[in-house]
Amino acid sequence: MLSDNGLQFKRILAIALLIFLISGQGAFCQGSVLDSLFTFRAGAVKTGNALNIITRQTGFNFTYDSELIDPENKTELTFSNDKLSFILDSILKNDSLVYTVIDKYIIISRIFSQPSGESKEPVPAEEADFISGIVVDDESRESLPYATIGLKNKGKGTVTNTNGEFRLTITHDCLTDTLSVSYLGYIGREIPVEQALGNNYTIRMKRDFISIAEIIIRTQVPQEIIYKTLTSIPRNYGNSPAMLTGFYREGVMKKQELQSYSEAIIQIYKSAYTGSLLNDQIKVLKSRKIENRDLDDTLSVRLKAGLSTCLELDGIRKVFDFISKESMPEYIYRMTDIVSTDGDAAYVIDFEQREGVDLPLYKGAVYISTDDFAILQADFELHPEHIHKMKNSFVSSSSRGFSTWPVTVKYSVSYRKVNERYFLNHVRGDLVFTSRQKKKFFSSQFNVFFELAVTDMNIKEVSRFDREELAPVHAIFSKTINSYDQEFWGNQDFLKPEDNLSQALKNMKVRLQEFSEPAD
Repeated sequence: MLSDNGLQFKRILAIALLIFLISGQGAFCQGSVLDSLFTFRAGAVKTGNALNIITRQTGFNFTYDSELIDPENKTELTFSNDKLSFILDSILKNDSLVYTVIDKYIIISRIFSQPSGESKEPVPAEEADFISGIVVDDESRESLPYATIGLKNKGKGTVTNTNGEFRLTITHDCLTDTLSVSYLGYIGREIPVEQALGNNYTIRMKRDFISIAEIIIRTQVPQEIIYKTLTSIPRNYGNSPAMLTGFYREGVMKKQELQSYSEAIIQIYKSAYTGSLLNDQIKVLKSRKIENRDLDDTLSVRLKAGLSTCLELDGIRKVFDFISKESMPEYIYRMTDIVSTDGDAAYVIDFEQREGVDLPLYKGAVYISTDDFAILQADFELHPEHIHKMKNSFVSSSSRGFSTWPVTVKYSVSYRKVNERYFLNHVRGDLVFTSRQKKKFFSSQFNVFFELAVTDMNIKEVSRFDREELAPVHAIFSKTINSYDQEFWGNQDFLKPEDNLSQALKNMKVRLQEFSEPAD
């Protein structure tokens, strides 16, 4: 047994040790880490390994342009009580690099210097630059599809494609803003636009785990949360119209062959979510398509009314079936998790149609903010057991003698918060169909997709379109386009084609010059 004096001494020692650890960690936080002294004795290593060693010792991760730093280059990581900034200069061997510390990340980017005597007049908006890169999981390095990329103080933004890649055009008025990256279940990232400009970043996202014990899930009734979501729509989504600019694309692939691909820049007049009987409107600013006319057989399918479906899938404007009061008795709900999202948290509510309900309803998950009860995202699909009842609802086939039916129909819809108001952010549909000629044994599979990424949002001086400007949203979109223009997008934001789509386009000998990064 220790005496009272012995116990008191141990307490003092523990407190002193805790103060030492806290002060030691504080010495490495934020900008001071670059001025802190470190010792490394790794010797000759690859640059990528050197940065990993520095990360393990300092606790700071690196974000950098893959074109600025070659991780395979050999370098020497042998230093004794040297400043981290000096160590980085020595191993990277590039005088044009600058380091910026934000949270637990060190951003490495190039210095943008203004030549002497050059005018400091603002750069015209048409002389836009860009930020591009890939968003990945920090540990597995797996890409994160549909991550939200946006400017913190403006409605401008985009999403990553299924390969985790993104490209965002930056005009002069955005240079002082901050690039915000968010993904459900991960800690949000923020990077100054001026530091990210012109760089092709690999942005690593760290998972953020929430202790379920902090919020006892069993006490939460999913239906009550959904009711709060419905009553919070006016506060969360606004009661005035908005003008959205977006990139839309759709395509049909038969096996690995691309049958058709269409894309467009569109504007959406988004009616007020409450107190308005007006419908949403779409105006096509520019569009193009390519079609594979060299297929030997005559079997082809086309997506029905993809533009209209994007409007229909705004489940706040036209309430999702699985959260509507009328349909809720036909579903069962389970609170399955709570995940972090951009400094907040979200309830994860799984839903599925009840047994005995013969209608083709949905199954999936909806993510609802624990703070303001806004829907952040919904991932859902038509129930596999009943999908055959929707046989003629999705595609049109001009091929006689073939029977075509859906195998899977999956959707994903997300919303983005800008200046305390939520806007439609991203809509994606992935559909798989099987088609077979009558009296034939073998069948063909088609993968059909459509996607809308909202790239800008505006609520000032919003007006409806004239009748002659309206897009035929209920028509087959690809049939409304007559050409394919190689020099097309200019400074417009678009989604880069995924690897499989790029290869399919190359197989069709399409020169996608606009998908290459601009030269410096």
